[in-house]
Order: sequence, then structure tokens, then C-alpha cells
Amino acid sequence: MKMKLMTAAVAAVMAAGPALADLTIVDTSYRTGPYAANGIPFSDGYQDYFTLLNERDGGIGGEKINIVECETGYNTEKGVECYEATKGEGALVYQPLSTGITYQLIPKATADGIPLHTMGYGRTSAKNGAVFKWVFNYPANYWDGASLAVTHILDQNANDISGKTIALVYHNSAYGKEPIRTLEELSKKHGFNLSLLPVDHPGQEQKSQWLQIRREKPDYVLMWGWGVMNQVAIQEAVNIRFPMENFIGIWWSGSENDVKAAGDGANGYKALTFHNLGSDYPVYDDIQTHVVDAGKAAGTGDQVGTVLYNRGMYAAMLAAEAIKTAQEMHGTAAINSAQMRDGMENLEMTEAKMTDIGLPNFGPEFKVSCDNHGGNGFGAVSQWDAAAGEFKLITEYFQSDQDVIQPLVEEDSAAFAAENGIEGGC
Repeated sequence: MKMKLMTAAVAAVMAAGPALADLTIVDTSYRTGPYAANGIPFSDGYQDYFTLLNERDGGIGGEKINIVECETGYNTEKGVECYEATKGEGALVYQPLSTGITYQLIPKATADGIPLHTMGYGRTSAKNGAVFKWVFNYPANYWDGASLAVTHILDQNANDISGKTIALVYHNSAYGKEPIRTLEELSKKHGFNLSLLPVDHPGQEQKSQWLQIRREKPDYVLMWGWGVMNQVAIQEAVNIRFPMENFIGIWWSGSENDVKAAGDGANGYKALTFHNLGSDYPVYDDIQTHVVDAGKAAGTGDQVGTVLYNRGMYAAMLAAEAIKTAQEMHGTAAINSAQMRDGMENLEMTEAKMTDIGLPNFGPEFKVSCDNHGGNGFGAVSQWDAAAGEFKLITEYFQSDQDVIQPLVEEDSAAFAAENGIEGGC
């Protein structure tokens, strides 16, 4: 007999947590398992920003935020279980932080009328809001990431990479396979050869892939990895003396946890990002005062300002701004999930707004609409400075190749609509 049961983690949180508030945010975290080193800082940043709003501002629009954490272990089945266990608590939005969980939740959340925000991951064609009405992936997606990496390589080669070879080392899952289609189209457009090297979960065994890289000598290596896979890949690249400036990771392969184990050998490694780095922003002073120093941090406070803490904080900030937008649209502070969807679909992030929040120049400007749930595809390239012990931006924000990506989004979303009997339209 197969039953959907509430996990012990969810039960414990709900039993010990505060009374149900009108603004409930579920954090589907993973603080255990092979991906914990990356899941922890994201979750800390996500929760700490909402805690800041509660402690400093009394919530959002006068309504306190109720944070419910549910441990998934980056396991798709557990992620679905967390969703089923918490969706009835008034959850406004889910941020699964897993492409596998996202794919399983798209039909469920759509049927239940609860929005998903899959920021920089998940199903790329969900950018088409006319088909995926309850799914948002702003400010950028995996196909944007593939294009941004190729554009950077073009910039390094006077805009001519014909005949060169780009290898993709990828997590052998829905996540890792997501950029392949785009890279295939880009290889046709720019004349480079594409080599595909899958790595099975969790990614600790990569000897054969890197022996192949050493043998075939690709000009560039791209990586779609997560957790321990990133650390192993970077160490293997060091071992075969692959030039680190030609090794580029997607934004989920560019945290301090990924490079530090390789020591000075990782110096020069690059990773994409769709937000800025470090903690030199006014909002972090408030987080320190109202959250960390007050003993209310989700973790120990040691992750503040790291790449993935920033990303979790950024995700929470975007959710909070969507809540504000929904409250203004509907004339009520106690919004529901349907109203939250409206707020997300009408979200506009400007530099003036981010400056007022205390995050000047932190992320690209973008505007969400019915037919564009994914933003404009802007990102930047960061590079690891081993001596300084930090990633630094080495480019301005630049846009992905929409001439390649948009037709792919339309094609894939149209196929999904046909398979699922969705009429679509705005």
C-alpha cells in the first residue's frame, strides 16, 4: 500500500512552530546527504531574509511570515512528500531547488493552484507563461546559461570558435541534461564540436570522464554539476592540468565549497552567475544586526555573503517583492497562492528598487509578464581567486542568444501543451 505521509521533519516543524500565519513560505531544504554542503547555505540565506523582514519590518505589509522547513535530502520522492505534506498550510510559493523535484511538481502545483519559482533551474520552457501559468524561472534559465557560456568563449576567441571542441561534463539527471539541446543548436550556429560526458549521481566517480578529456584535449569544458560532483570534477581537472580559465561551470557549480578543496590549483576556474557576489551591501548589515547577532539565524551565521547564501537570500527577496506586488494589486496584505501568482507575473525588478532594498547592483533588471515567466536571460561570469579566497565578477551582465533560445522555448512548451491538453494563451 502506497501512502503519502508527512515526514518526521515536517511534523516536528509544524508541532513546534508558530501559529499559522497568512504568509506561509515553505523551505524545501536539504541539510543532509551528498548535496548538503550546497543546500545548507542556500537555505540559510532563504530563511534569514524572511526572518529579517519579520524582525525589522514586522513582516510584509503588516503580515508576519511563517517559515516552514522540510528536509528533502535532494531526493525527488521526499521533495514530493514535502509538497504534499505542506501545501494545505497556505503555502504561497515553492522553491524546490531541484530540477527533478520541479518536474514532478509542475502538474501537481498547477492543479493545486500554487506557484513554483525555479530560479535558474527546472524546466527551461516554463519561461512560456502562456503554457506554464503557475511556474516561474526568472531571472535566467539553463538554456540562458548554456548560451552565456558559449558567448563568453566567443568573446575569448575573437568571435570565432569554428572547429574548436567544447566538452560538457554533466550530472546524469534531468538537471544535467537540460542544456544539451541548446548546446547542440549553438554548435550548429558557431561550428564547434560538442562532446557529452555524463556523470552518475552523486558524482564521486569521474576518472573515466577526465581520462577522456586528457586524451581528447577539448578546448573548453563546461560543467553542469552539483554538490560533491563539482569538487571531484575540479580536483580531477587540476590533476590532469586542464587550464582552469577554460573550465566554466553553470551557476550551480560555482560556490566556495566547489573550489576550496582543490587549493591553489583551482585558481582561475570560472562560473556563471545571475547575481552579484560578496556581502558589501546595506542589507547584510541589517541581517547581521536583526538576525545573526540576535540569535535568530537559520544556521550558525558563518555562510553570510557566500555565493549560495546570496542566492538563497536573492530568491527570498524576489519572493518578498512578489508578495508586495500581489498585496498592492489585490488591496490585501493576507494574500493567497492565486494572488501570489499574480504578484509574480507582474513583478518588476529595477535598479532603484534593489537599491531601496539594500542590494544596489546585485542583480539584473527584469520584468515578468504572462508570456515571459523567465526574465531576459542576463548573466555574468565570475572567476575564482584562490589567493583572495573568493569569486569575483570578471564581466558585466550580458544577454543570452535569444534568437536561439526563444524558438526552443516555444517548440518545447508547445509540445508540452499538446501532450497535456493545455490551450495556453494570455
